[in-house]
Amino acid sequence: MRPLLAVLLAVLAFTVSAQSTERPRPAGTAPLADAPPPPPLSENPVREPEVTTRTEGGQTFQEYRMKGKLYMVKVTPAHGKSYVLVDQKGDGTFSKQDNTLDPQVRVPQWVLLEF
Repeated sequence: MRPLLAVLLAVLAFTVSAQSTERPRPAGTAPLADAPPPPPLSENPVREPEVTTRTEGGQTFQEYRMKGKLYMVKVTPAHGKSYVLVDQKGDGTFSKQDNTLDPQVRVPQWVLLEF
């Protein structure tokens, strides 16, 4: 047991002594310069849409505007499921969107939890 303890102490002393001195720099090299500071953050990196809510005849309309331009309307009827009208081309013509990325692809969607 004592020889094992002596070997462990010798290994520990060797590792401590090996780390105590700084390694010399190779010839012809220079230390790296400090990194430049990061660029300043802009005032508004991400603009949030302006949401206006209005109620008309038992239906609730949420109008989403970006830079003053209306691009989406979420309609929540008094009875039934809500739906979204989106201006796809930006020409003021709204079409119903069914929460799918591509109109040709129909992905099954079920409501698991609703708060």
